[in-house]
Amino acid sequence: MDKIYRKTATIKAERFDGSNEMVEKYHIDFDDDPYVLQFRIETMQGWVWLAVGDWIATDVNGEHWPIADDIFKKVYAELPVIPKAVADWIEECKQKHISIGDMLCSERRPEQMRDWMALTPGTYQFDYARYQKYQELVARAWLYGYQVEAGE
Repeated sequence: MDKIYRKTATIKAERFDGSNEMVEKYHIDFDDDPYVLQFRIETMQGWVWLAVGDWIATDVNGEHWPIADDIFKKVYAELPVIPKAVADWIEECKQKHISIGDMLCSERRPEQMRDWMALTPGTYQFDYARYQKYQELVARAWLYGYQVEAGE
């Protein structure tokens, strides 16, 4: 019987634009033959062709490999972006062995997190749809990891 698996490793990825900066950053080889793909990148399996628009993935060991754009969009999803106060609360709860359910519903939950999850910005009115959406976002951040909002 087949079992179903999901990837658990987090990668960094950048869409290749053919720029000199990316060619240098990833040590990409350039071939000016008009009848072949122009770029190739060295991977653990050897040199692999790379096209503008493909993604360059980098694993936890710093290894790079190309992924075609259509495959990348089917397989990978960007980690949730959350405020620092929410990230801090997630880490505190994990450290203290507080469950995800208690983390989301706790009366000790920081006010900043409550407001961010439940209140419409600017109006400060409770928004049930926002609350539900952001609860799911925080749950994904808890399970898969997250990015902290820029500027925090």
